[in-house]
Amino acid sequence: MRKLLSLILCAAMLLTVCVSSTAESTKTPMTPGTYTSAQKGQNDFVTVAVTVSENAIEKVEVVSHQETPGIGAPLTEAGLEGDTPIATLPQKIVDAQSYGVDAVAGATITSYAIKNAVKDALAQAGANTDEWKAAPEKAAPEAKELTADVVVLGAGGAGLASAISALENGAESVILVEKCGAVGGDTLVCGAIYNTPDEALQSVETLSEAKRATIEGVLAKEPASEEQAKLIETVKAELAAYDEAGRTDIFDSAAWFALQTWDGGDYVANPALVEVLTGKAKEGYDWICNMGLEFYPVIGQGAGSLWQRTHTTTKTMGTGFITTYVNKLAEYGDKVTVLTYTTAKTLIKAEDGTITGATAEDKAGNTYTLHANKGVVLSTGGFAANGKMAQQYNTSGKWDDLSKVKTTNRWACSQGDGITMAAEAGASLTDMDQIQLLYLGNLVDGQLTKYPKRVVSGTDQEIFINKEGNRFVQEDGRRDQICLASLKQTDGYFFFLESGDGTYEDLDTAISADGFTLRFLEEQGYIYVGETLDELAEKLNAAYGCTMTGEGLQATVDAFNTCVENGADPEFGRTLFTTKLTKGPWVATPRQACLHHTMGGVTIDTEGHVLDVNGNIMPGLVAAGEVTGGIHGGNRLGGNAVVDTVVFGKLAGETVTK
Repeated sequence: MRKLLSLILCAAMLLTVCVSSTAESTKTPMTPGTYTSAQKGQNDFVTVAVTVSENAIEKVEVVSHQETPGIGAPLTEAGLEGDTPIATLPQKIVDAQSYGVDAVAGATITSYAIKNAVKDALAQAGANTDEWKAAPEKAAPEAKELTADVVVLGAGGAGLASAISALENGAESVILVEKCGAVGGDTLVCGAIYNTPDEALQSVETLSEAKRATIEGVLAKEPASEEQAKLIETVKAELAAYDEAGRTDIFDSAAWFALQTWDGGDYVANPALVEVLTGKAKEGYDWICNMGLEFYPVIGQGAGSLWQRTHTTTKTMGTGFITTYVNKLAEYGDKVTVLTYTTAKTLIKAEDGTITGATAEDKAGNTYTLHANKGVVLSTGGFAANGKMAQQYNTSGKWDDLSKVKTTNRWACSQGDGITMAAEAGASLTDMDQIQLLYLGNLVDGQLTKYPKRVVSGTDQEIFINKEGNRFVQEDGRRDQICLASLKQTDGYFFFLESGDGTYEDLDTAISADGFTLRFLEEQGYIYVGETLDELAEKLNAAYGCTMTGEGLQATVDAFNTCVENGADPEFGRTLFTTKLTKGPWVATPRQACLHHTMGGVTIDTEGHVLDVNGNIMPGLVAAGEVTGGIHGGNRLGGNAVVDTVVFGKLAGETVTK
């Protein structure tokens, strides 16, 4: 069966499907031939060639595209990730003899680009397009029952990690339930950064005086709890040993990572969960590396991560994580069942309170009763794409109305339905009012896409400027503080400003974080480039109504370069200085603050068990990823979400199989 599935998918990835038709047709005759149409997709135009006879669609071929792997386009050839429109819609259209086939869930923009291109090509051929839009007939819905050792609800990064971990720890079968057309969730569109202490990479960097002051500032705080006091004493002892050894490299440890994560979240999080996250981060990193995931061999400081412990994958966005997981799951063959287009509805609870499975429904109306011999993993994500839910829980006083704010998340993935489902079954919720915005959303749709790599992993080589051309915030500071400051700027957005200094790559060869050349981003209006600051100011003024001048920008840059020379930023408190900005080309990337991560969710203990409203373990139910609360507190550090999916995903798989 798996071999057959693989052959089908391989055929689909050739993007060519042929059919012959001898049946009589009452449709308006077409002029035989091949017709081409290009329609706007998620990223760029999708070009489709359609070959027709007088009365049939003979062949549909996607001849060019730049759609996102794993969402609009194929990710792997393993046959487990599910449906992507570039791979499968051509075949569906030919088989149905209709462009009225269903769009792929989670990839509707790419789907409609293909469907509209086929419609346009048929019109070119002289067809009455209304005659080719009928939706294919669907089979009557069925009620189905399936059983596995472990049922995983939600197949993003945390769900896939938990499925692999469960299989490694003795589960003989796993069912993965995913409401989108393909697995991956929001992990597919993450910044691909992972935080962990790494002595080998940190040893070649130098601890600056400003960074040293950061440590001492946190250690000088008056402890508000016994846990905080204990962590502070541990880090003090580690720092003393570091000094005694005469070291000057980047200081780090699991304890300092924990203290900084807890401090960066305003001590709202559960410290025990924080210590699991940070204490197992290196173990999780080694685990995914051993599966084949590759990272660049350098350490950095990701956007909002606050420390130089960030690792960046070599693949675009989060595709490296999902590709690695899918390929690993494929090794388990028929032990893995993936149900895409399927939404979990309720948790099944036995009379003694044990969670024994879940009910679900797919897009065809088929209903499922899923029985779990060992337990259920809840990994359905957060609610940052649900503006109504975000505003419902927006009670911390930090943010204004969030109901209309754009999101960096995939709309279909982060609706909070798993949190609601768990609460209905009796689960308690933690930190639901803790909501994070991120300042990396593009101005078109708010997505975390189409930006130079240094925007996320090269904070040391850029500054943030407003429409007046002035710095306004500490660029290496907390995400919430940067977002609050950016929202106060004229029109609520700002620009990343980079120069040709540092780890600069040529615009024609450099690739963005999501796989585009910087020249393409310039052509599409996602970045603006000037050989001089005068030229850049003119372009930004024309495009956005800014009031910049080249002279004003130069004054801003000169003031920053003085901070680099002195290793201190008296106005904003920046601590990261490696690169002066001195030469062109100058690159400006417009960005805005968008809903990004919800730190609240179901309550868990340090083994991932879900707790009920009385604080008791709900037998048979564990959770991992953004669906959980208590890990990040009031402000999640950049790069820690991926650590969360790996560490707690792996832990959930271990716990559910005990």
